[in-house]
Amino acid sequence: MAKKTDKSNQAEVVIELRDLRKSFGDLEVLKGVNLTARKGEVISLIGSSGSGKSTMLRCANLLECAQSGDIIIEGKPVTWSQAGQERVPADKKQLISIRTNLAMVFQQFNLWAHLTILQNVIEAPISVLGRDRKECEAEAREWLDKVGIADKADAFPSQLSGGQQQRAAIARALAMAPRALLFDEPTSALDPELEQEVIKVIKQLAAEGRTMILVTHDMNLARDVSDRVVFLHQGIIEEEGDPKTLFDKPVSSRLKQFLSATVSE
Repeated sequence: MAKKTDKSNQAEVVIELRDLRKSFGDLEVLKGVNLTARKGEVISLIGSSGSGKSTMLRCANLLECAQSGDIIIEGKPVTWSQAGQERVPADKKQLISIRTNLAMVFQQFNLWAHLTILQNVIEAPISVLGRDRKECEAEAREWLDKVGIADKADAFPSQLSGGQQQRAAIARALAMAPRALLFDEPTSALDPELEQEVIKVIKQLAAEGRTMILVTHDMNLARDVSDRVVFLHQGIIEEEGDPKTLFDKPVSSRLKQFLSATVSE
């Protein structure tokens, strides 16, 4: 699939993680991971359950707080207070800015059940960004049309299929005009037929040159949309590279084993 992106090393760095370490109690989930995502780059994080993929993604936009390491968003390091297990972001405005500019799309959609789809999409631009309601509504309808559910604007989440709900969640993320989109297993809760609806939208966004990091179990999706694929194993980055090289000529024995098991499923 042709992508209109600047994949050169000169492209602006949007997200940089340096020596990130995260534990839950005695369980060390991230053991010093490093990642750089440049403007227009699509990166897929793959690996077995429990390898640290989702934790790495959640640390990037501060839904989880790493106990050590640096997180740098568009050249600005996150400032911290306290240390270790008690470490938290020190600047509330910076925290809100990061979560606004690194929009997360979750596995379970996380739509507000009591709001219509249109209301779900406009809520954050109005309440967080302070934008005009009519302007937000007009843009929201365009986003819903983009993801193929313009006719569901006045429906409630419970009236939509899983695939439609996930596309609504993507529209909600896009409405914040984020610098990057973070997808945490966006298709794993869906039946295969509904999964394809969401994959089509993700491929479209990738082709537009949007900066994205995806945690995914779908190796075909990772191969098709990614500029770079990162394989995590037990909290470390075991191997990374362009999709063709990584999938066709894996070096790590662990990656070879993982791909063999994934293909055979």
